[in-house]
Amino acid sequence: MPRIDAHQHFWHFDPVRDAWITPDMAAIQRNFLPADLHPLLQQHALDGCVVVQASQSEAETDWLLELADAHDFMKGVVGWVDLRADKVAERLGHYQQFAKLKGFRHVLQGEADRALMLTPAFRRGIGALAKFGFTYDLLILPDQLGYAAQLAQAFPNQPFVVDHIAKPPIKAQEIDDWMRDIRRLAAHENVCCKVSGLVTEADWQHWQPQDFRPYLDVVFAAFGPERVLYGSDWPVCNVAGGYSRALGLLEDYLAPFTPTEQAQFWGDNAARFYGLSV
Repeated sequence: MPRIDAHQHFWHFDPVRDAWITPDMAAIQRNFLPADLHPLLQQHALDGCVVVQASQSEAETDWLLELADAHDFMKGVVGWVDLRADKVAERLGHYQQFAKLKGFRHVLQGEADRALMLTPAFRRGIGALAKFGFTYDLLILPDQLGYAAQLAQAFPNQPFVVDHIAKPPIKAQEIDDWMRDIRRLAAHENVCCKVSGLVTEADWQHWQPQDFRPYLDVVFAAFGPERVLYGSDWPVCNVAGGYSRALGLLEDYLAPFTPTEQAQFWGDNAARFYGLSV
């Protein structure tokens, strides 16, 4: 059974391009490259990873593909392409030649138009993905869950995965609105969910494992053990406890699950969703 970290990032830190890395995130204001991650994967008996874009450019996609070509433990790449471009199908056709390119993502959470994913141009791009065998990562905030459900319903043959369980307000321990909307999204069987990025939505310095249990209970019940994927969100998790501590809280949570359910979460689901060679 493969063990896969289905969500992590690499970058050469650029204070202008990476302005989202604010001064209180000093722990990640530096370069993070494959040599930094590989020992962590080995330490936790993980067989590989899926690297996800952090910068919205085809140059980023190309760079990640170069890294993946040089490092066997990088099993898949989620890149960026302009889904609203008139020639999006041409670009998708170009990227189809790269076996490790599994899908695409846009930073929808940062868009002023909260319903950007439902605009005609964006929908046209989403509609082209399945023809080329690509997945789509939904990076959204709780206020966008309703739009995501509409998108998933409109494209039932498109595989979607929600990043970071849609970033509920864990620090404030607010759950009701997010719970209602994540359940509605999970009703669409073409949508999976990455259990990733949790610690950065909590109190970075003082979180405890019990802070996350209500949210984890909702996600595992809504999506079921066959549609949840493990992701570290490294190196971003370093601002709130680091790789090992974030992984440990999920190991503890999964302890009562059956061996089959644990295998699904830790790698089988990621391998199936992204079509990884592991």
